[in-house]
Amino acid sequence: MLNRNAEALFWIGRYMERAENHARLIDVHYHLQAEDELGVEACGEDGDKNEVPCKWTRIVDALGSRGSYEQQYGSYTEQDVLHYITLDRDNANSLVSCVSHARGNLRTLREKVPSELWDTVNSFYLWLREKQPEDLMKESPHLFYGRIKEWAALFQGLCQSVMPRENEWHFIECGRFLERAENTLRIIKAVGNAAVGDGWNNTGAYPYLQAVLKSLSGHQSFRRFYADGMSVESIVEFVILNQSFPRSVHFSFHALDEHMKQIELTDKQLRTAHDRVIRQVAKAKADLACLERDDMIVDRNGSIIGHLLESCQMLGHSFAKTFFRMGEASA
Repeated sequence: MLNRNAEALFWIGRYMERAENHARLIDVHYHLQAEDELGVEACGEDGDKNEVPCKWTRIVDALGSRGSYEQQYGSYTEQDVLHYITLDRDNANSLVSCVSHARGNLRTLREKVPSELWDTVNSFYLWLREKQPEDLMKESPHLFYGRIKEWAALFQGLCQSVMPRENEWHFIECGRFLERAENTLRIIKAVGNAAVGDGWNNTGAYPYLQAVLKSLSGHQSFRRFYADGMSVESIVEFVILNQSFPRSVHFSFHALDEHMKQIELTDKQLRTAHDRVIRQVAKAKADLACLERDDMIVDRNGSIIGHLLESCQMLGHSFAKTFFRMGEASA
């Protein structure tokens, strides 16, 4: 089951989680737009009314795609950015590309996974590929991207409900939770960059962090833990360190660790490499366990978030080096 099949399963989990994250990332910036006094921030310096809307720049930055976007589109407009992230097939990480990649990987495994998974991903792809750029703006973007999240939730629910708890399931879940940890960190980083001044210490950061909670569907859960104690410190602590919120970085790392340990291998050499990856996950968990609320609040240059992102990327490389034939599937 290893090599090509393991890689396909891992990337199915990552691509479906990434598709959902794109919808959440766009959602957080619509929340920020609602919080902005004028609805649009200006990036230019000359006071021209045609200045670049910063929030759309931040979305592209959060995906690490500024160079390729600017080469293709030049200026930042709402319609161009939404098209680039959602429907642009030339963008390997657009939403339609992610679903297409997941579908392609799943197609090679149809005899190894429940048919319901193929039916869902195939239907998702067929629905999405018919959408046109103007469709994104015809109705509320919240409704459109809410539908994207529903498709992703349907796939995840089916994985939980019908997949045997064997290696195939654990590889999908490893991909899902590694992607989820990285995505949550990227959202925090993107919003942190938007909070000018002293970073999280700036009182202006509060609406941005509240938007993070909303984009992660964590607002109600947060209120259960902190009641009316809505502070910058509490929000950062909740999103990074909360043990029971399923989209926190802590929860994702621990779920990744559990699924890694459940992968069963017979080859002795492979088991040795597998143990090294488990120890690497344990190190990432230990780094997270050492963090306290004050550490993140004084992290003005984002070094802690950057370190955690590097840990996610190193885990991805180690996972690929251990289990996959490099070059057959990629991010």
